[in-house]
Amino acid sequence: MDDVSESPIADVALVRSLLVDSARAGEAISYSAFLARLGLAFSRPKMRALCRTLDRIDQDGGGRGEPGLAVLVVRESDGLPGQGWWAGWRAAAIGWESDWTGPVARAFVTEEQAAAFRYWQAG
Repeated sequence: MDDVSESPIADVALVRSLLVDSARAGEAISYSAFLARLGLAFSRPKMRALCRTLDRIDQDGGGRGEPGLAVLVVRESDGLPGQGWWAGWRAAAIGWESDWTGPVARAFVTEEQAAAFRYWQAG
């Protein structure tokens, strides 16, 4: 198993700054590309650790009235966030109870991403 305790994955400020950069650019980013920006190769343990950091960032930002940023990190296969996001803080906060894939999920993710883009491009 990969040790991520000393990894840039756990650096909330660094991960948040990369997410804000993506939001300002109006772009989502895949899990593997995000890990590569941190100088890491993709692995499932690293992805799960990243999801924990993303959830914390959304919790902290939600407390400041910011839109979610974790929604910008998506699977390469379908451009949607992974299970960790759907089960995480943001989706739970809005009471999401539908499927994690398909057109309804895609529409929801598109709205969430657009909110992040607008917020960070305006400020």
